[in-house]
Amino acid sequence: MTSSGAKRVGNIASIITGTVQEVTREIGEWITDAIEMNEAAAAARRDAEAQRKLDLDHDDDLDTEDAAAPKPTVTEPAATEASFVDAEIVEPGVDETR
Repeated sequence: MTSSGAKRVGNIASIITGTVQEVTREIGEWITDAIEMNEAAAAARRDAEAQRKLDLDHDDDLDTEDAAAPKPTVTEPAATEASFVDAEIVEPGVDETR
């Protein structure tokens, strides 16, 4: 009886230890994922800010170039006689009528 009781208590302790280990591992992975997502978001914000600065610098360069460049002329598209095009669709290899 004593041997059986000790064996059962040992099995229960092993189950509890394994469960605590698995729960701890899952919590650790969850925290690691949260930290990685936070770092990725911070890197994305830094990249976006750097890109905005480059875009602003590029826009400033364009503004100084535009002052010396001639303005483009805009012409209206040529008018067409028909407002639609009548076309027949032919599928190769299809000989029967629909």
